[in-house]
Amino acid sequence: MGGKLLRIAVAVGLTAAVLYYSHPAQILSATAGAQWRWLLAALGLVLVDRTLMAIRWIDLLVALAPGSRPPLGSVLRVFFTSSFVSNFVPSVASDLYRAYALSQYDVHLAESTASVLMDRALGVLSVVIVAAAALPFAPSIAGMKVMVATIGVLFALCAIAAVVIFSERAAEIVRASARLVPLRVLHKVTDALTDAVRRYADHHAEMVRVLVLSVLVQVIRVIQAWCLGLALGLHLAAWTWFVFVPIIVFVMQIPVSINGIGTTQAAFAWAFVPRGAPPPAVFALSVLFLALGIVGTLPGGLLYAWGPAAPAPSALRRAGEPGQPPSENPRA
Repeated sequence: MGGKLLRIAVAVGLTAAVLYYSHPAQILSATAGAQWRWLLAALGLVLVDRTLMAIRWIDLLVALAPGSRPPLGSVLRVFFTSSFVSNFVPSVASDLYRAYALSQYDVHLAESTASVLMDRALGVLSVVIVAAAALPFAPSIAGMKVMVATIGVLFALCAIAAVVIFSERAAEIVRASARLVPLRVLHKVTDALTDAVRRYADHHAEMVRVLVLSVLVQVIRVIQAWCLGLALGLHLAAWTWFVFVPIIVFVMQIPVSINGIGTTQAAFAWAFVPRGAPPPAVFALSVLFLALGIVGTLPGGLLYAWGPAAPAPSALRRAGEPGQPPSENPRA
C-alpha cells in the first residue's frame, strides 16, 4: 500500500511540475480565443497516434528470443509508462527507461534495447520520408539548403543503421571498433546489442509494417499541428506544415532539454515566423503542441500510479548465462 501511495504522489507531483514549467497561464491565454472544435480534433488525433505508436513497438518485439515475449498487457504498460516518463527527462533517458522496464519481464536487456533503437530509427526515417515528400511542393524559401542538408543527414544516419542490420561485414566493423577500447564490458555490450539488432534482417514484413505506421504517425502529427493552427487562426499553405512539423518533432527529441521545453518554441519560431505567421500566435501554437503531447502521456501516469509494480528480473536472466532454460512467459 505504501509503495502504491508513493507512486501516486510521484506521478501527481511530476505531472504538476511539468505543467508548471510548460507555462499554464500562457496555455490558457492561447486557448482563450481558440476555436474549440479544432482543439478537440487535435486531442482526438493524439489518441490515434499513441495507439499506432504502441502497435509499432509491439510489432518490433518479433525479434525477441522465442518464448521471452511478455504478455500484451505488460508490454503496453511499459510503453505508456515510458511515454509518461519522457515528460521529465531527455528523450534518450526515456528510451533507456523503456528498454530497462521491458527487461524486467525476463527479456534480455540487449534485445529490449535493440527494439527501442529500431523504434527510434524507423521514427527518424519516417520524418525524412514525410519532409522529403513535401519539399518538391515548397516554393523557393530562405533556408531551403539547410532543410535539404538536415534531411540528408537524417537519411544518412538511417542508412548507416540499415547497413549494420543487413550487412554482417558492417556489423563486424562495429564490433571491431568497440574492441579498440580496452574495456571488456563494452565488448560484451556491443556484441550482444549488434547481434540483437541483426535479427531484424529476418523480419522484412514487420519492418515494412512498422515503417508504414511510423509514416502514418508523422502525418497525424502534422494534422494535429494544422488543427491547432486553425484553432488559433493560422492559415498557412499545406506544404508548410508537412515540411516543417516533422523536423520540429525531431528537434523536440534532441536531448538538450526536458520534454523539448524551449527547443519546441525555438523550432516553431524558426519554421513559421518567416512564413508570415504572427510571433504571438506561433508561440501559442508551440505551447499547445507541447501540451498536446503531455496530455497524450497521461494514461501512462495513471498506469504508473495505480498499476502493479513491475516484477523483479529473475536471477536466471540477471546472470545472463547461456544454456539456461527459456523463460515461460506467454507470448503476447
